Amino acid sequence: MATKLWVKEALQILAESLSPVPHELNELDWKARLSDHKDRLAEHLMALANHPDGGYLVFGIDNDGRAVGVEPADVNGIVTQLSNLGRDAIEPPLALDHAVTPNAEGIPLLLVRIPELAVKPAHRRGKSIEESWIRAGGSTRKASRQEIGALLMNSSNPRWEDLRASPLLSVAEVQQQLDLESIAQLLQRPLPDDTEDLGQWLVQEGIAIADARGYYISNFGAIAAARKLDDFPSLARKRIRVVRYRGTNKVDTIDELPGQRGYAVAFEGLIGYLQRVLPHSEVIRQSLRADTSVYPEIALRELMANALIHQDFSITGAGPMVDIFSDRITITNPGTLLPGKRPDRLIGATPESRNEKLASSFRRFRICEERGTGFQKVVQAIELFGLPPFHIAADENAFSVTLSAPRRFADMGPAERMEACYQHAVLQYLSSQTLTNTTLRQRFKLHEKQRNSITNLIGDAVNAGRIKRKDAHSGNKFAEYIPYWA
Repeated sequence: MATKLWVKEALQILAESLSPVPHELNELDWKARLSDHKDRLAEHLMALANHPDGGYLVFGIDNDGRAVGVEPADVNGIVTQLSNLGRDAIEPPLALDHAVTPNAEGIPLLLVRIPELAVKPAHRRGKSIEESWIRAGGSTRKASRQEIGALLMNSSNPRWEDLRASPLLSVAEVQQQLDLESIAQLLQRPLPDDTEDLGQWLVQEGIAIADARGYYISNFGAIAAARKLDDFPSLARKRIRVVRYRGTNKVDTIDELPGQRGYAVAFEGLIGYLQRVLPHSEVIRQSLRADTSVYPEIALRELMANALIHQDFSITGAGPMVDIFSDRITITNPGTLLPGKRPDRLIGATPESRNEKLASSFRRFRICEERGTGFQKVVQAIELFGLPPFHIAADENAFSVTLSAPRRFADMGPAERMEACYQHAVLQYLSSQTLTNTTLRQRFKLHEKQRNSITNLIGDAVNAGRIKRKDAHSGNKFAEYIPYWA
């Protein structure tokens, strides 16, 4: 039978505790037998659950540090009583693990693993949090108010990314379900060959959770690297769906492509597919004609990554959607904007995500950045390609961004023109420049003769409160404008 992954660490800590002079450590408490004092046992469990990385109880060591062993008939009773205390006497309840293993002399010891609680402090059930215990100086004592405050500050609710997505698996089974080779390539590092090293790497990357005799694939590991998301029932509805329509509405569907793989390992393939199926046009590059998508690749990459990273995984039955029409493409993700965020302030906004590990890993995979420049790049690419402004729709349970196919200034409606004016002002401001009649004409690719049309648009945007003059006392001819919030 395979050794539990934490046993090696427990035995190392026990050896440090017994040599050269027997002494108990904060992370380990040894006992000859199970005490009859249930309240004191509960205090030991709470203290270890409040300790960083948890700790261990070792049965079969007497007060002098001498191994006396445990009787096989006593093991079940010890484990049952501790498990009952962890469930019934402590809040939040504890989930304990145990193993019986011989020491160097072959004497059997019972090791009990008490994991650190994410939500702290562990305290007596039915009592206030002041009924909490900690480990200090190798002993268990009641926590002071200041120490309880520190425990609260180090408490956190489990993140969705850190939850389990699979049953217990071996390293080989994890490799069967996840495309670890592609993750290693994205990180520009070789995949560990040794099984133990690979297991440690999986845990370090947050891809898997080590526990007992194997590993659980985390939600993050599955959503980023799954070979087939259908292998994870809780994530099957989070697959990316790309639907193409004939015309400008959803009446006539051409085809639907449901994604199968994890977001990170499938991202380049997704962008390549979008580039192939979206409308193309011929452009002249270095005296040669080239066929290119009418939608800038950088905009597609940023908006697609944004939808994957910022979606609300707590919304069940819905995943990222890409709807392709003849005149536009809409990218939708479950979940609305985070509190305090406004649709018209997303360009250049401070980066913030519901899914921090996913966002951080996408940066390390070089799929996107975490500098808040994503929408800024989108606007810059839109202006370069001569597209109308992007449109944001923040609904109750969904957030979508729409890119429209190229349209001339004359074919844009008043609302589109004003939004383009505002987005241009923001882009200029974030580039330490200002909006002027000249820069806005260049954005719309208009001739000098159409200066009056741009003057009227700027006036409408000022009256609507979207932009304002940088200097209220400057003349009209050389007026400079900035966003209303600048």
